[in-house]
Amino acid sequence: MSKRDRTPKTYTRLTHPLVRDSRAEPFRRATWEEALTRTAAGFGRARGAFGMFSCARATNEMNYVAQKFARVVMGTNNVDSCNRTCHAPSVAGLSAAFGSGGGTSSYEEVEHTDLIVMWGSNARFAHPIFFQHVLKGIRNGARMYAVDPRRTKTAEWAESWLGLNVGTDIPMAHAIGREIIHAGLANRAFMERATTDHEEYAALVEPWTLSLAEQVTGVPAAAIQELAHAYARAERAQLCWTLGITEHHNGTDNVRALINLSLLTGHVGRFGSGLQPLRGQNNVQGGGDMGAIPNRLPGFQDILDPDTRHTFESAWDTTIPPRYGLNLTEMFEAMEEGTLKAVYCIGENPAQSEADSEQAARRLRALDFLVVQDIFLTKTAELADVVLPATAAWAETDGTTTNSERRVQRVRKAVAPPGEAREDIDILCELAGLLGHEWKYADARAVWDELRSVSPDHRGMTYDRLEALQGIQWPCPDEDGLEPSYLHGRLWEADPQRRGRRAPFGLVAHDPPVDATDEAYPIRLTTGRRLDSYNTGVQSGGFASPLRRGEYVELCPEDAERYGVVAGEEVRVASRRGSVVAPVWVDPGLRPGLAFMTMHFPDEVDTNRLTIEANCPIAGTAEFKASAIRIDKLTDRSG
Repeated sequence: MSKRDRTPKTYTRLTHPLVRDSRAEPFRRATWEEALTRTAAGFGRARGAFGMFSCARATNEMNYVAQKFARVVMGTNNVDSCNRTCHAPSVAGLSAAFGSGGGTSSYEEVEHTDLIVMWGSNARFAHPIFFQHVLKGIRNGARMYAVDPRRTKTAEWAESWLGLNVGTDIPMAHAIGREIIHAGLANRAFMERATTDHEEYAALVEPWTLSLAEQVTGVPAAAIQELAHAYARAERAQLCWTLGITEHHNGTDNVRALINLSLLTGHVGRFGSGLQPLRGQNNVQGGGDMGAIPNRLPGFQDILDPDTRHTFESAWDTTIPPRYGLNLTEMFEAMEEGTLKAVYCIGENPAQSEADSEQAARRLRALDFLVVQDIFLTKTAELADVVLPATAAWAETDGTTTNSERRVQRVRKAVAPPGEAREDIDILCELAGLLGHEWKYADARAVWDELRSVSPDHRGMTYDRLEALQGIQWPCPDEDGLEPSYLHGRLWEADPQRRGRRAPFGLVAHDPPVDATDEAYPIRLTTGRRLDSYNTGVQSGGFASPLRRGEYVELCPEDAERYGVVAGEEVRVASRRGSVVAPVWVDPGLRPGLAFMTMHFPDEVDTNRLTIEANCPIAGTAEFKASAIRIDKLTDRSG
């Protein structure tokens, strides 16, 4: 490989539809009429073998119409989005414990809590807005603990950093739980009143002594003990996590292990005490809330519930399949099997964002028909049969988005889209019409009002109220009041009827990473984000940043010395799935045997060639955080 160009590839904005007459031919410009007619014909041939990839960056209104298109027009629940690659385990874990997949607290509560645990999260880089609230909390006196394999810029703000081995979160959580129980710090009154399975949980964690946890996690027993006591003794505590917890083959179990700690101590359902899964894109929460997932209808209502289906079937004049659809991971597997033949991909770039990216691209090529609707000609769009130019959700579209604290906020059209680009909802509705469903929405407000009519959690959120209050958290069941900023306060009710369903402890066991390190692949690669870049770099690569230095494989000083490499030297990074060439960066925040890379520059260094598609069986999320790699000096290989 020749010396790497440090300037990221920039993507030109799509301004007109593109089609091609065969996969062997290049794209040619088309009219909207031709592009939409081709799209409708292709989808019409694929009934029963269709999948929709919706968009976590687009508005709630777009996601609502997209999932409705899949269910009503195409008759399938095969709809999902990039939440599958990030926070689906959070949704699954929180739903299993509390019946709702949203984070339990507001951002403001982080400013007024006593203790913050940042677990598997470099929030200072990945969630800088939320981290401003964390900093306010620290300035107000909160103590912060960081649990992360790397000593990140977030960890530098912590009172204590617990640098655990990748994939040992459950042993760490179980050891903390055991220590809390043995020290007599468990909130037994809360457990007995509001939870189930606490005795089984106590038996589960009993083997996880501090000394055993130290052996497995690599964290000193005293540090684990200190965190356990600090969390349990705090009057109010926030437990926050990101993809360091979820992007594992057992991501949902990891989430359940953290939730257990809140149930053990009563740090949930009160102002300042709660659980915060931090979402990376602007509308990951909203996409799921709008039903752009295969198992829930809008308002996070279970698709298997007959009454729920009846409500939507009456509203939409259709019949909804009484079964869960395929999630994103399962749709890729169905491509391999040949049972999924057509995909409508809106605003996503799975050819580069999926683990084991070469396999993902091969599966997309195997489709009979692929349509991509986006603002740039991404690597995924380059594989499509039809490309439809859309508007940017954050500046060219009216609507709403929902952030990690469940706050729905307005976004407004500020500029006109370029060329012939059209709003997503207009495109979807015209396609629906070509396929026999006449949908007429006067504007985004009309879509939102339809959503309010079928989602009790959103019923009280009129556009006027959203504007007047500058956003409202769900649930908001009526127009006359607001609910508390935190969820599950019912768990503290004395009346069993008002308390409702108890929260079960998650009885989850340690299961180490699938891709084991050995003599051939001795380094553990974990992946993440950097402050100045975003996702696969399509949106952020075109903007200059004084911080951006392209992709590197980051090693600790000891490993760099052991391999005889220096900063800037290009090396080959190989896993059991493929290899890339990347320059070295030396980071003292890493420990021996641990390397770090991002997926921000896949056109230069395709990190996801290295990652493993070992999926969480509950959530379908891949184990991006734990690949086994080796480092080869290029001079040695040529020599």
